[in-house]
Amino acid sequence: MTKPIVIQTAGGGKLPKPGSGSPAKAAGGRVTMQKASLDLYAPEPAPGGAKLGAPLGSIPFQFNPKEVTISKAAKWERKPAKGAKTAGPPDFKGADGSKLTLEMFFDATSTQDGAVVKAVEKLFGCCIPTEQSHSQKKPTPPLVVLHWGNITSFASYVTSVSAKFTLFNADGMPIRAVCSVAMEEMPGEPFKQNPTSGSYDVRRVHRLIAGETLASVAYAEYGDPTQWRPLAAYNGIDDPLRLQAGSTLMLPTPEELAG
Repeated sequence: MTKPIVIQTAGGGKLPKPGSGSPAKAAGGRVTMQKASLDLYAPEPAPGGAKLGAPLGSIPFQFNPKEVTISKAAKWERKPAKGAKTAGPPDFKGADGSKLTLEMFFDATSTQDGAVVKAVEKLFGCCIPTEQSHSQKKPTPPLVVLHWGNITSFASYVTSVSAKFTLFNADGMPIRAVCSVAMEEMPGEPFKQNPTSGSYDVRRVHRLIAGETLASVAYAEYGDPTQWRPLAAYNGIDDPLRLQAGSTLMLPTPEELAG
């Protein structure tokens, strides 16, 4: 079994102070801080599991995580050899899905409102079947993707959420909380392998910026602006004109888009 990978961010491993989300300075100019988010998607059936469907919103980090832990395990089995006193060579039985754990810190000491409670309720909602799946044979919770700047994690399902409230206002309302979130990779449709290069087609997530449209994204990704229609269908978008900056799109391979 491989050791967990711990990605530690700047800040010395300390929880950020409330209100410390100002842009980070860099030599020669100012760099805007990229905020992380947990993006939610409707699960769509796929061989062996599920794949990302239509976007269902996101849960923004009030403060970026101080560290992210990723782990992956391999299954090996040893069987005693006939007539031998020791076990035979190990047999590889496959690999488990990757696991990701992180903490989310929420603070409302400046507003004294219910923002912390609402954020925690959204996280708990990741363990509850979506309304869209109630009509299906097996209702399921949303799939989750960690998005942080140019980094996008694998599609996951949330296995547990633990919220620790550490501060309350005069009425007893929680105004500060630390939430531990554990996710596991969702098996889905295997990527198609390119027989000439041996590489695998990779689906990506694109976050719209101001001024972008489905047509402009289709032109940039596939060289054909008319592909906005299948791109909209793939993402379950009924009204492309209502897309706003910050919305996320799944970018399938050209073969998937054509299909």
